[in-house]
Amino acid sequence: MKIAGLLKAFTLTVALLLFGGAAGEPAPQPLAPREGRGWELVWADEFDGTVLDRSKWTPEESCWGGGNFERQCYTDRPENIAVEGGLLLLKARKERFTGPARPPEIAENPNPHILQFYTSGKVRTRGLHAWRYGRFEVRAKVPAGQGTWPAVWMMPAEDLYGAWPRSGEIDILEAVNIGAKCKLCAGGRGENRTLSALHFGDFPPKNRVVDSRTALPDLALPSDDFHVYAVEWGEGLIRFLVDDRVHLTVSAEQWSTASPLARGNPAAPFDRPFYIMANLAVGGRLSEENNAKGVAGKTFPAQFAIDWIRVYRCVRDPIRGRACMI
Repeated sequence: MKIAGLLKAFTLTVALLLFGGAAGEPAPQPLAPREGRGWELVWADEFDGTVLDRSKWTPEESCWGGGNFERQCYTDRPENIAVEGGLLLLKARKERFTGPARPPEIAENPNPHILQFYTSGKVRTRGLHAWRYGRFEVRAKVPAGQGTWPAVWMMPAEDLYGAWPRSGEIDILEAVNIGAKCKLCAGGRGENRTLSALHFGDFPPKNRVVDSRTALPDLALPSDDFHVYAVEWGEGLIRFLVDDRVHLTVSAEQWSTASPLARGNPAAPFDRPFYIMANLAVGGRLSEENNAKGVAGKTFPAQFAIDWIRVYRCVRDPIRGRACMI
């Protein structure tokens, strides 16, 4: 999601889609149930307790802004990360907060502290759990409001092919400024599309992205209710779904990496284990440069509610992960 979201040069982008696609294009179709397609659950968090499971998640503490000039400090406080009523709640608040400038893996030594005017929550399986191929899904209710940017996304467990984006990025769900003014959105209620994307290529400005925005079948706001957002990932093929309807399919012919280590390997960089993270960003380029512009202070506090996150493997094809994607 983040660093790339907004670097526009040398960008490869599929058309932004309303549900049903552009004129003359077929509507996304629902798939058969997971149990009928050979998927086996291998990891999950149902968020049924009262505290975050630290064997599965590590909160990120940083005020970095993801490289996109986001406005939040991520904290490890119950005000920003809570498990309540069977939900993981990532909460964004308007408040002054001083914290570490960068997350540990890219921090300077010493890591300076900076001031931001919003706080929020971000959790990651980094260093704990990572997977290569499978179905990854989240049932979530995104917040509404100009300046909100919730996301569930995946990054490589190690940068074998080099720093971002040479080693890739998989964005399962992004929801930017839901309900805000939108000239391109049908339904009359403002921004009602969610976003999925792949990031790859070479160091900026030669980075590339394939992405798609999609609305719900009834054009309702995704902030009105919970929906299931998923990615199915096999060797050389990745597809994104909302409520089991495919809205973006990308094959290895459409992605690449500039890393010399990938020569002769068309599946690279999406052939290595990736970890999962979920966060609620405040502002940033993608948010503030779209819809009504900027950040609306009245939007906050806001919360991103996640019912569960589940990971499946393809029993019939655990090595390549393709048999379950037919």
